[in-house]
Amino acid sequence: MSVNRIICISFAALNWMKIMIIDYVIAFLWSISPLGEAKVGIPFALLKGLNPYMVFLVCYIANLLVYPIMLFFLETINRHFVKWRPYKKGAIFVAKRAKKGTADKIEKYGYIGLLFFVMLPVPGTGVYAGSIATYLFNMERKKAFIANAVGIFFSSVIIWTTTMASMGKLF
Repeated sequence: MSVNRIICISFAALNWMKIMIIDYVIAFLWSISPLGEAKVGIPFALLKGLNPYMVFLVCYIANLLVYPIMLFFLETINRHFVKWRPYKKGAIFVAKRAKKGTADKIEKYGYIGLLFFVMLPVPGTGVYAGSIATYLFNMERKKAFIANAVGIFFSSVIIWTTTMASMGKLF
């Protein structure tokens, strides 16, 4: 094999790895985004042909990072923005919506209700709404984190399993 051929193959492999890493980064960003969370990140990455177990891990961790980021935002940065009228109006709308969707479940079932709310893989549920509910209901942060983490895990398992099954790669 010539040196030119080896160099060409090496560059092709590096290009493939760069594309693969970019796909993992995009899946991570979808999973941390309020527009999709892991509900979008997992199917995106699996359809790109990435390693299914690595996809689950990357998207789960990204979605898990939302909780501390959101609580930091709500407890510190939110105080400064709430003085700005347009932000305050939007924040009140989001808070009312989150409270309306979670109030009965959390008041009746507590942390288990929060877990199930976060676990449902449908629009309007997930760790963003769970973090807002934790803040609004002044829940104990560590217990709420565990409820969110377990809910995210089961939601990710549901999404991962249904995507793998729809691709015919589960069984």
